Amino acid sequence: MAIDGIFLHFLKNEIADFAIGAKVDRIYLPTKYELVLSLRTRTQTKRLFISVSGNSPRINFTEYSPENPMTPPMLCMFLRKQLSGAVITDIKQVGFDRILLIELDATNEIGDRVKRTLAVEIMAQYSNCILLDENGIILDALKRVDASKSSFREILPQREYKLPPQQDKADIIKDTPEKIAEKILSLKEKKLSSAILSVLGGISPLISRELAYRVTLGDADISALSDSAKERLVHEIAFLADTVRENKVRPCYLTDDNGNYIDFSYMPLTLYDNSAKVNFTETLSEIPDIFYFERERLQRARLKAEDLFKTVANLIERTSKKISLQREELSSAEDAETKRIYAELINANLYSLSKGSDVYEIANYYDDYKLVKIPVLPHLAPSANAQRYYKEYRKAQTAKKMLSELIEKGLSDLEYLLSVQDELSRAETERELAEIRTELSAAGFLKRKTGTKNKKNAPLPVLEFNAPDGFKVYVGRNNLQNDTLSFKRASKNDIWFHVQKAPGSHVILYLEGREPTPSAMEFAAETAAYFSSVKDRGMVEVDYTKVRNLKKPPASNPGFVIYHIYSTIYVKALNPERDK
Repeated sequence: MAIDGIFLHFLKNEIADFAIGAKVDRIYLPTKYELVLSLRTRTQTKRLFISVSGNSPRINFTEYSPENPMTPPMLCMFLRKQLSGAVITDIKQVGFDRILLIELDATNEIGDRVKRTLAVEIMAQYSNCILLDENGIILDALKRVDASKSSFREILPQREYKLPPQQDKADIIKDTPEKIAEKILSLKEKKLSSAILSVLGGISPLISRELAYRVTLGDADISALSDSAKERLVHEIAFLADTVRENKVRPCYLTDDNGNYIDFSYMPLTLYDNSAKVNFTETLSEIPDIFYFERERLQRARLKAEDLFKTVANLIERTSKKISLQREELSSAEDAETKRIYAELINANLYSLSKGSDVYEIANYYDDYKLVKIPVLPHLAPSANAQRYYKEYRKAQTAKKMLSELIEKGLSDLEYLLSVQDELSRAETERELAEIRTELSAAGFLKRKTGTKNKKNAPLPVLEFNAPDGFKVYVGRNNLQNDTLSFKRASKNDIWFHVQKAPGSHVILYLEGREPTPSAMEFAAETAAYFSSVKDRGMVEVDYTKVRNLKKPPASNPGFVIYHIYSTIYVKALNPERDK
């Protein structure tokens, strides 16, 4: 479910318990749609995470630390100037709308105390986080909205802040359960869940379906409700009102038999019956992290890598086109032997040929003396036509050799670029992306930027996992790490794994003088399948061999190896961080 008004109400209470009186210690913008406020009290520090992305807008305390850009954006610097050291004085919700107003006591440039407000709007693709001054004037926002996007409500600096249009719906606290039920029951043409959603403010479609299920064990038409069902409707509305009024929150999320997330709520859900497992958490803030973190991590990495994805995709397309053109040229050069034969036949028959003819008919002694018609230039003597064919033959021979080499190099480059594309799909941090950029530059596919000083970080370590029976498995994050892992770190008797005929990471099973067990071998193969471009293919072919059998050709691209002695195992991809 999405975060609805009542969920946000409970979140506001949870956040306020810690945040009111806390000082804004640090401010980060991991991406253009995410804001992190590090809040500090005398005894504790927590990170308040605000996301206004269209897919998963939210506000909650988070245990995760999204990686920040190496250079803070201008908006981040502006927010630090406005809010660093500010103290949160209050957090308010606009009715049961999905809008929180975080009020802060801040200091301006000359040291005077000023009031600032962060308006956090959790409204799907219209979500926003807006900084206001003491007069309700917009100072800036994570999303600027001009007249071309909204004629009613511009979100731009120096504009007056206006609340979004309010919905005319019943209030779970102010209105009586009987009055709310009466409005719901008046919508006789609707299903019960649809009518609840239309009438009651602050609830999501999930909660409206839950209430309908509790009333009817399904979702009956309003017109078909019995008197007892109508009484249960009043009871369920009263129960929800009591839950909100007394803050009786019981945060939970639901998973299926495979551990996949289904839904979450601030109260136990019954509409899934026995088809889902209910998992309770201690706080509401845990739930958005559980539900959205993995998806946001992938989106965040992809957003940061967007330019690299485009660059690599363009390089792949360009290389593929170049190979196609070279193959066409090679095909046209395949008749080089025919040109040599024509030249020899003309030379062998100079005595019977004369200038002025455009075709020579000559018995081909290479083909049972069958007559062959050889096109020639009439203004050239027979010997000159023979020399012309010899010249075209030598040219075609040179072209064949060069084109074959170019095509082989192009195929190698294409294989390498596809492996980089696979690396990008798994990159999670800016440091990983920086290493991929370095790799592409070293391989000659990207130009090094001149006139800029690049911040040098220590190389990222290879990935390390615990295999069964006490063995260790190591995985290269990129092609440079693959080379280092396979040819510098691994010993000759360690076992190397890689998916067959597809991009993927080099995986090493460290033996440390021991014999590998079947379980450790299977784990390493499953890990190699997981860190590859074919992990979703079902059963995957994984080659394995001792490191001593690997060879790296001179001047080959990073990550490229050849091997002739190997075995193959068929496995399913397995995330090595998940319990088997």
